[in-house]
Amino acid sequence: MTQYHPFDDAATKATIETAKKHYQALAAAKQSTAGDSIADDGHLKLLASCISVTVSGGKICLNLPLGIGSVCLPIPAVFPDGTAAQACLSICTTWGIPTGVKVTVAIAGQIVVEKSFGKC
Repeated sequence: MTQYHPFDDAATKATIETAKKHYQALAAAKQSTAGDSIADDGHLKLLASCISVTVSGGKICLNLPLGIGSVCLPIPAVFPDGTAAQACLSICTTWGIPTGVKVTVAIAGQIVVEKSFGKC
């Protein structure tokens, strides 16, 4: 049976709140150089959490937030079942509103797969 690894819901919510507060503060301060500048398109990606996972069946399966659901990511064949890995979740926002997530999976400190869901 496939095991789907969950990310920490509290960390996800806190990350979304951080992005929201960042843009609210810029709007309140009316900082034209940071928030209203043509250089700031409103996109912000923040790391939410990382978890320990294990390769199983040549993949890593995860439960993703924001209604995205369960997904499995392929792992290169050079990494056998049982290999320890780390999966990290970043939340993508536009003007503080969540628009997607990005997942990275690293083995021995090297990113072996990276995948975005939604707008990221």
